[in-house]
Amino acid sequence: MDLKELKELISLMDDAKLSEIELEEDGRRIRLKKASAEPIVIAPIAAGQNETVANTASQAAASEKNNALHHQVTSPIVGTFYTAASPNTDPYIALGDLVKKGQVICIVEAMKLMNEIESDIDGRIVKTCVEDGAAVEYGEALFLIEPA
Repeated sequence: MDLKELKELISLMDDAKLSEIELEEDGRRIRLKKASAEPIVIAPIAAGQNETVANTASQAAASEKNNALHHQVTSPIVGTFYTAASPNTDPYIALGDLVKKGQVICIVEAMKLMNEIESDIDGRIVKTCVEDGAAVEYGEALFLIEPA
């Protein structure tokens, strides 16, 4: 696909008001996705909901604090996340497993290439942030690891 065809795809997205488009031809796949520019709408809180909102906010703050104590393994590329080498094999790791630096923990498929993602620290897997087979973006958290 050349630059002219890419510009035509972008124009098509704008004309049809599409937020995402994916095209596959001759074994090559391209996926374009616009960032959301929609404003965030905050609804007024009805009487009696203040306590629920406060509890939810404190839980979110506690979760962020716990996440800050853990190391994030992020996707180095855009692609599809897989926990195993094939559907018939066991996952590389499971929740609670101890991992070593350099150990393969998952695969991100990009353009029909299987890219092994390795742990960059020693520690214990405390959270898997992405579902198997889901699309991931560059820099998206894949796992949280509690450092050893």
